[in-house]
Amino acid sequence: MKKIIKYILVVFISGSFLNSCDTTELNLTENPNILTQGDPNLLLNTIQLGYRNNVSTFNAIGGALTRIQFMGGRDYFNNYQGATMNGIWSTTYSNIFANLQEIERINAETDINYDFHVALGKIAQAHSLVILVDMIGNAAYTEALNPVEFPAPKLDDGETIYAVALSLLDEAQALLNTNPATQGATDFYYDGDSSQWIKVINTIKLKAYKTTGNVSAFNSIIAGNNFISSNEDDLQFTYGTNQLQPDTRHPDYASDYTPSGANLYRSNWTMETMLLKDDPRIRYYFYRQVDGTPGALDINGDPVDPNEETLACSLVVPPQHYIDGGYTYCSVDNGYWGRSHGNDEGTPPDGFTRTASGVYPAGGRFDDNSFGEVGLGVGGGGAGIEPMLLASWVDFWRAEMAATDAERGTFMEAGMTKSIAKVQTFGALDGTADKSFEPTADEVSDYIEGIVAEYNAATGDDKENVFAEQYWIALYGGGGESWNYYRKTGFPTTVLPNWEPDPGAFPRTLLLPQNEVVTNPNLTQRTSLTTQVFWDTNPASPAFPPAN
Repeated sequence: MKKIIKYILVVFISGSFLNSCDTTELNLTENPNILTQGDPNLLLNTIQLGYRNNVSTFNAIGGALTRIQFMGGRDYFNNYQGATMNGIWSTTYSNIFANLQEIERINAETDINYDFHVALGKIAQAHSLVILVDMIGNAAYTEALNPVEFPAPKLDDGETIYAVALSLLDEAQALLNTNPATQGATDFYYDGDSSQWIKVINTIKLKAYKTTGNVSAFNSIIAGNNFISSNEDDLQFTYGTNQLQPDTRHPDYASDYTPSGANLYRSNWTMETMLLKDDPRIRYYFYRQVDGTPGALDINGDPVDPNEETLACSLVVPPQHYIDGGYTYCSVDNGYWGRSHGNDEGTPPDGFTRTASGVYPAGGRFDDNSFGEVGLGVGGGGAGIEPMLLASWVDFWRAEMAATDAERGTFMEAGMTKSIAKVQTFGALDGTADKSFEPTADEVSDYIEGIVAEYNAATGDDKENVFAEQYWIALYGGGGESWNYYRKTGFPTTVLPNWEPDPGAFPRTLLLPQNEVVTNPNLTQRTSLTTQVFWDTNPASPAFPPAN
């Protein structure tokens, strides 16, 4: 905890300077974020949190677009305007790029070996560049490294950036292969274990090869058997329980566990999908404050009266596109009180009735049918995680790249098994919960066997839907990869449509960061969200995605 507090204090100061900077984001010659020149350890701290923030942004936007998390607002273009990418762009260039350059300068000019710091910086840089391409299709690299000659750098195409990222990962691995000393650096992920970071490098490569469909390169990494393959290897940022000066809690916990109740909405699609399949993770993901939602059935199977004050949509006749598809428009049974994709209703007095974030990954309460209120310090106190690269995800990637249906089913089962096992360990965070509500080993086994049997028996789209739903549920809390998968495949087709019958084109990429467009004369802002990433070869047609 002392390490986390020290870390966040440093970054809080850096972030304050960054937010007040009005200069071009890519100008690395005079970087306002380098507040600790001469101290590579503090520079590395800033890079590490910036890296976490970039992955978190990707996860949040991807998860919301694909219904794993809730997205408010009916029109995609209005939801994701140019300012959406300002933070991740600034973090990548004014933080990670600039601070890495400073560490490299110090490393070259002193007798102390800071190769460990440089290696971690290159990993953060490479992964962030891949994320930028996944989100907007391209990024700056070639001209960004020479601001004197190129004060207004042009963007490189996405394929070039992917190649650059892979090269940076190779450079990082070459440094880590020597097992360099940490020189006092605080590694917030693996406590200075270079071998674990090499697994991260190979896992980011797996992500890149999976996304681009490079089967031979993907299988080559797998054959080396040196990637994130067990839950103990997972790359994740661990939060604390401190509330003030600084607040080290998981952001979802800080938003939901307040004196005035919960402030976030959970996705109706995710909750209902898990409820209908009796998913053993549901009590860990979500905490219900009530046993019934207006307009649905309570835990006893009895109808709950609609309520105009707290859930206005419970009194509304669903629009035709929801009726035609047989979708749940507003209310989910058993007290799972959330919102459907695109719901833009105002905020009613439902802070102590809506479903809150659970013990995984936010460090909240485990749902033991107590239906109590959320509040400061209850449950796990916010000591959750930010999932960044998990072993369970890698199994789903292996399934995606598998040569046969049988192999695919085997890897899907492995991913489900690891996901459930990891989630169940978080039950211990809520020491006051009634543990009798935790799923038994037999219940978990029955669930996994049931899904595998359903997958094996299904054909066509039904088989694709079983797989994609399980992949996305395993991605909960870290849903960035679901957006990539959806753009490439269009599955699952079971997702809820937007509340708006015509919400505009589903985002294939987002707009360029507006702050950079304003200050860089070589950039022109896009007028739509339909630009496709180089790896997104799914036809751009009115039929994609199946449910807008």
